[in-house]
Amino acid sequence: MSDLTESKHSRPVGRPMEVLLVEDSLVDARLTMAALTKGQIPHRMTLVRDGQEALDFLFRRGVFARAPRPDLVLLDLQLPKRNGLEVLWDIRNDDGLRGVPVVVLTSSDDPEDRAQCSQHEVDGFLSKPVHINEFLDLVRQLRRHWKQDVLLPNLD
Repeated sequence: MSDLTESKHSRPVGRPMEVLLVEDSLVDARLTMAALTKGQIPHRMTLVRDGQEALDFLFRRGVFARAPRPDLVLLDLQLPKRNGLEVLWDIRNDDGLRGVPVVVLTSSDDPEDRAQCSQHEVDGFLSKPVHINEFLDLVRQLRRHWKQDVLLPNLD
């Protein structure tokens, strides 16, 4: 029995996964939050609604100076201020953030967007409306990226 995964009472110990959701649509944000909850994925979510706010969070600037480092970034592409591709570029070009898994959730059907995301090595690309089971399967597959102290989602 691992100290990080179970206690003597067979209850998981550790911390929930830190998720940064970068989404300007509150409807889509609610659906994403509900999917993680339904999938019984222990998480703590931070919602930011534009690309500049996402970068401020990721680089711990201003009001986000004490922000946690996310274990997963869920990124829309069509965002105000800075688009998702710009955010992705900054993530992948920073030594401290490069290893953070990024899943793109977008309504864009532009093949160029998909190609650019592939070039920047996204860990998943899902078109909206996102199918909940496909989304949850993808999140569960990202387990290999998470630190030892993160509560892992059930594989069921």
